[in-house]
Amino acid sequence: MKPLDDIRVLSVTVFLAGPFLGMTLARFGAEVIKIEMPGIGDPIRNIGPFTGPKGMSADRETEEDLSIRFLKRSEGVKSVTLNLKDPEGKRMFLELAKKADVVIENLSPGSMTRLGLGYPDVAEVNPGIVYCSIAGYGQSGPYKDLPAHDHQIQAMSGIMDMNGTPDGPPTRIGVFVGDLVTPLYAAYSILGALRHKEKTGKGQYLDASMIDTLATLMFMEPMEQVLHDGLPVRAGNDSRNGITGLYRLKDGDVIITVGGLARWQRLCKALGAGELLENPRYATVQDRETHVEELRREIQDRLGRFDCEDGIALLQSAGIPIARVRTLPEIMEDDHFRDRGTLKPMYRQGSEEPVERGIVAGFPVTFSGGALPRLEGGAMLGHHNEDVYGRLLHLDPTELADLKKRGIL
Repeated sequence: MKPLDDIRVLSVTVFLAGPFLGMTLARFGAEVIKIEMPGIGDPIRNIGPFTGPKGMSADRETEEDLSIRFLKRSEGVKSVTLNLKDPEGKRMFLELAKKADVVIENLSPGSMTRLGLGYPDVAEVNPGIVYCSIAGYGQSGPYKDLPAHDHQIQAMSGIMDMNGTPDGPPTRIGVFVGDLVTPLYAAYSILGALRHKEKTGKGQYLDASMIDTLATLMFMEPMEQVLHDGLPVRAGNDSRNGITGLYRLKDGDVIITVGGLARWQRLCKALGAGELLENPRYATVQDRETHVEELRREIQDRLGRFDCEDGIALLQSAGIPIARVRTLPEIMEDDHFRDRGTLKPMYRQGSEEPVERGIVAGFPVTFSGGALPRLEGGAMLGHHNEDVYGRLLHLDPTELADLKKRGIL
């Protein structure tokens, strides 16, 4: 199933947020053409580990070696080279844009405009274009010109302040949440803009901001109430208002969720802790919150007598949500993820053999109308020059060779 197989995307993107957006659109069948600087390409191409004819290595050993990061972030995306600083390169980009539906970019704010390739420039030659920019702070506001990667955005958005333990320092979320969630917002905004174009014939400009995304995620929860009530912003692995949290068993950690009277009663009965139910200090939700630390110690004392297998079986039989905290190696070997296609072998473009120890994420939603296509990893720099420029700009091999000699390709 390729619902976007009639959509063409020009991608001027680097590092993670922009490429992840391009890959997401490619996953739905769009033709995504990544524009890269001749001889240089996306800087992520030069960050290891690498994979090639000799397998995986920390350093690039052959010209055919490709960065694992690049392979993961460029699945299904075509690579062409084009010097956008050259007047001829600019002209060729605008010619490509005439035949595109979408342009995406995540360069520093204003970079595409300074090149003469901003939204007004592209819209002049293609009024129906949907043009999406991703930036740390967006294209407007007091912070728009500040340099930023995911680390700075997590800090400035406040999400680090709410992550960690109450008595510890602010803690960065381990995955690049700003870089990864912002492109998802951008992707479905692009789909909405394309639907709008179907109705009106008009394109539009989309300004996607990483800091806005993280603020949106935080304030889906009643953070203002947390501040008003004086509750700790950082709750660590525990809930701010209950005994939900992390507990240590003999051979590992588990996390449980206990909210409301019924689950509290079932937990106590499962642990043989009838005396806790009878204790007036724990009679109501407010009482249990008031004495939450001592109550957690009571539960830890009882749960800690079990190993994970028995403890999990006991609480699951009582209807208590419980899960073991698993390691990344355990997850990579989990049959559930492989069965659902969540984790899949990684392939280089043009190869039927999976990359050694290479694992990529599939799409987390399944469709009854058919599976999304399997995507191959990112291509060698400029691999699709002949295909794209020949098909879309009608340039023959001699013309392409001349453009390459002049440093335009």
